[in-house]
Amino acid sequence: MKPLLRLPIPLMAAIALAACNPPPAPSEPVRSVRTMTLGSESAGGVHEYAAEIRARTESRLGFRVGGKMLSRAAEVGQRVRAGQELARLDATDLRLGQESAQAGVRAAQSAHDLAKADFRRFNDLRDQGFISAAELERRASALEAQAAQLEQARAQAGVQGNQAAYAVLAATAAGVVTAVEAEPGAVLAAGTPVLRLAHDGPRDAVFAVPEGGVEAMRALLGRTGAIKVRPWGAGAAVAATVREVAAAADPVTRTFQVKADIGRAALDLGQTVTAVVELPRRDGVVRLPLAAVMQQQGRSAVWLLDRAALTVQLQPVEVGGADGNSIIISAGLTPGQTVVTAGVHTLTPGQKVRLYQAPAAPQGAASAVFPAAASAALPSTNR
Repeated sequence: MKPLLRLPIPLMAAIALAACNPPPAPSEPVRSVRTMTLGSESAGGVHEYAAEIRARTESRLGFRVGGKMLSRAAEVGQRVRAGQELARLDATDLRLGQESAQAGVRAAQSAHDLAKADFRRFNDLRDQGFISAAELERRASALEAQAAQLEQARAQAGVQGNQAAYAVLAATAAGVVTAVEAEPGAVLAAGTPVLRLAHDGPRDAVFAVPEGGVEAMRALLGRTGAIKVRPWGAGAAVAATVREVAAAADPVTRTFQVKADIGRAALDLGQTVTAVVELPRRDGVVRLPLAAVMQQQGRSAVWLLDRAALTVQLQPVEVGGADGNSIIISAGLTPGQTVVTAGVHTLTPGQKVRLYQAPAAPQGAASAVFPAAASAALPSTNR
């Protein structure tokens, strides 16, 4: 410390001041970036969706009366004909109700016959002057009441007969059983689904589209052959017509269901296919790789390169959609500009950059590693 104390005071102050100042900030590195020069291109292509073949009409069949199911005569995948028995309930109580209704019909018929005979006798007595007209009218009213009761009993017997017949579940149309939802021994309420039946007839390709594709699908409604349905594996594509687009999104997937009519094409129920939708061609658009676009303060943006100064500036853009692995820019860019396509998340406005150059492969590396393959690739004139 003694030599230091002998230094002049101004020099000691300068040394102390230099010790208190923070070190200078490191200079910002010059980063390498990949770029592309924009041109005017055409956008189009296709959208492909995974779809499933379903029947145009698929019914969930159930008994029209409640009871205990005794048997089921159909299994999943079984083809059934119209009117074929599929399942049966215990109809004991239903038959008893039918017999009770039939007994009521017989009782009402007897009462009606008696009232009719009484009316004929009183009518004769009225002609002979033994009774008044008022008495005859009462007998006529009694006959009408008995006739109404007979009609009511017959209707009730018909209802009970139908109830007994409902103990047998029959196929409403020819088709294929696609699901079983109840087993023998279960006590079912009226209308509980037992089987699911896909009717024979037209088929649909059913698939889901995101919200961005709904309007395009609605524009294709009713246009014959607007989309193609291609089976997975072997099989030729089938023309299809969009016939229905869901009005609301699925609450879980947030997608919209689309049904395309394929008529009676030879495709199996449940088969997986690809629905191919061709997009209309658009000329004069700007196309960028996915990696070139980023989000900045809730907006899409890209980095523009100033080739003279080798600096970058942020440019907001509007995205007009996707085309395969590219993004279509609808506004914000013009052909001829240079856009950074790689390294966009490490840049700052005005930052200096340099153009990326792929390293050259060392000479003789291929022949050193694969000498046999290199010699085999030489032309015959050099051997």
